[in-house]
Amino acid sequence: MLKSSNNLIGVFDSGLGGLSVLKKFLSDVPGYHYIYLGDSARVPYGNKSPETIYNYTKEAVEFLFKQNCHLVIIACNTASAQALRRVQQEWLPKHYPNRRVLGVIKPLAEATANSNFKKVGIIGTAATINSETYPKEIHALNPKLKVYGQAAPLLVPLIEDGRINNPETKLILKSYLTPLQNKKIDALILACTHYPHLQKMIQTIMGKGVTIPDTGKIIANSLKDYLSRHSELKITKTKTSCDFYTTDNPKMFKDLAEKFLNQKVKTVRQIEL
Repeated sequence: MLKSSNNLIGVFDSGLGGLSVLKKFLSDVPGYHYIYLGDSARVPYGNKSPETIYNYTKEAVEFLFKQNCHLVIIACNTASAQALRRVQQEWLPKHYPNRRVLGVIKPLAEATANSNFKKVGIIGTAATINSETYPKEIHALNPKLKVYGQAAPLLVPLIEDGRINNPETKLILKSYLTPLQNKKIDALILACTHYPHLQKMIQTIMGKGVTIPDTGKIIANSLKDYLSRHSELKITKTKTSCDFYTTDNPKMFKDLAEKFLNQKVKTVRQIEL
């Protein structure tokens, strides 16, 4: 396990999806030591119960805290929708009152609500869509914006298997996106951090008339702003770097992580939660 006197930033996802967020952190919020944890042994989270998702999330956050992360970003929409509030309100005050956990939904919802869009589609896991967290957050700021949700439960397993460019992936994507095309949306929010790995294919299917916001960039900008306002966390500036942990096969994780990040990954350590 990593031992450090520095206060670090943790990034947690159910698997490989959060790498789309981490990639933006490394380029847009440099000068920090990140620790990435992918719970690939238990992915996908989207078909699990809220209580299970909460327990998985709590275990992952605690592991990152024990690596001396004083701030953890839950780079998983499912965990953000189903577990973040309980972690922040029930668990943190009792166990780690001086540390912080943030999710990805609020910055994306704020960016969407403050846009000029009229009809917005939201594509995510069944757990994220069923929680209705996105419509609630968006409508609290912009009640006139029309929001349409679409669950896409098969995409995360396909991405975790590395089947991004396979014909069956495109067919499945089309089946999920057709109802949103029929609504004539002008923007599509990728409400799962796995989905940016399919963004080119999604954009081709939806056409140039539909805007797909850069979710990773929005989340990175939110992190940069948060760090500037919370010096009390004493997150240490250092050389940009990242350590990787997974709960499943480290070689498989490493191979796909290098592909998704477009850079070499030195070591991936396997752990149990």
